[in-house]
Amino acid sequence: MNHRARLTPNQELIWNALLAAGTPLGAYALLERVKGGTMKAPLQVYRALDKLVALGLVHRLESLNAFVACAHHHKEDGPAAFAICESCGQVEEFTEAGVGRGLAQWSKRNDFQPRKITVELRGLCGECQEGST
Repeated sequence: MNHRARLTPNQELIWNALLAAGTPLGAYALLERVKGGTMKAPLQVYRALDKLVALGLVHRLESLNAFVACAHHHKEDGPAAFAICESCGQVEEFTEAGVGRGLAQWSKRNDFQPRKITVELRGLCGECQEGST
């Protein structure tokens, strides 16, 4: 199913801004990037982001209070995982089957039903590690 065909002009504007940024952005930073168009208020940005997240096109990074375009077409019920460099800000989305299996096993053992799983690893990317030695 092509979710992009159902995007409103505001959703398309925010989606394109996130794709062009290539880095996580907060709602106010997104508003600055699209200013001058039809979007004039943060509430419009948040509405667009909510829909893009619901469609699986965008992820919210809780620890950064920011949003990033989805880089993978992972299973809707599978975990989204991100490695976030605390030095340069680079974010890499990845999938790791073992993480999903481990979280599913824990949930079953503890009678917990997760609705959404987002894993965020914070640390230093390879380039920043090399630069600090």
